[in-house]
Formats: sequence, C-alpha cells, structure tokens
Amino acid sequence: MRVLSLLVLFIGVVAVIMGGIFIGLGASRDMQLKEAMRLEHVTLGIESDLEGEAIDSLPEALEAGDTIREHRRGIAASYEDLLDEGRYDPTNPQHLTYAQAMNLENYLYLAVVAFGLTQAVMGSGVFMVITGIALGSTGIVLYRLRKAS
Repeated sequence: MRVLSLLVLFIGVVAVIMGGIFIGLGASRDMQLKEAMRLEHVTLGIESDLEGEAIDSLPEALEAGDTIREHRRGIAASYEDLLDEGRYDPTNPQHLTYAQAMNLENYLYLAVVAFGLTQAVMGSGVFMVITGIALGSTGIVLYRLRKAS
C-alpha cells in the first residue's frame, strides 16, 4: 500500500509539472504569434471599432481571412476560373491581386490554426494540472490511511 500511494503521488507530481510546461509553452507561443502578427500590422476585415488595430487573435484572424476570401472570390470564383484555361500572368493586375489575396488569406488561416493549437496545448496543460492535483491528493490520502492502520 505504501508503494502504491507513493507511486500515485509521484505520478501526480509529474502530471502537475508536465501540465505547467504545457501551459507555459502554449502561452509563450501564443504571445510570440501575437507579436509577430502585430509586427505585420494587418488591419483588414476587422470590426470598425477596432479599425487600425493589428489583427492579433483567433477571432480577428478568422474574420479577416473570411473577408479576404469573399473579396478574392469577387475577382474569380476559383483559381481555375481566374486563369480561364491560360497561365498565371504576373503582369495582369487581376491575377496579381488574386494571388496576393490568396497569400494573405493563407497567412490568416494559418494563424487561426496556430492560435487554436496554442489553446489546445494550454487546455491540455490545465487538464494535466487538475489530474495531477487529484492524483497527488489521492496518493497523500492513501499514504495517511496506511499510516493510520
């Protein structure tokens, strides 16, 4: 019983440490991503009360990406429709605008995925901490029960 209680306590401590690491890594990557987006200073497609502020969050990046996709599809419904059985011509302003819109749209949707991943990592970390506390508490209770008997 003593070995079991110490093992459960040890696993709980490890879970708390790992959870803290996950939370720290997720938070640091989230801050790094926000700072990188602020440096790019993309301001398209966000609410008017935030006009001029850089897009630096998951909801803002998603909204801006959707707006750019809408505008891009106003030029052509698809890349194939844009080319109309021809080749991409970088001197054609319509082709160039479409390609630039695709690049910015991809940048914003990649940011959405990255923000989602950092949130998932932090959520996993919180779960590990809670689980670790529960396991550690169980280990302590088991240890005390063994001593009492």
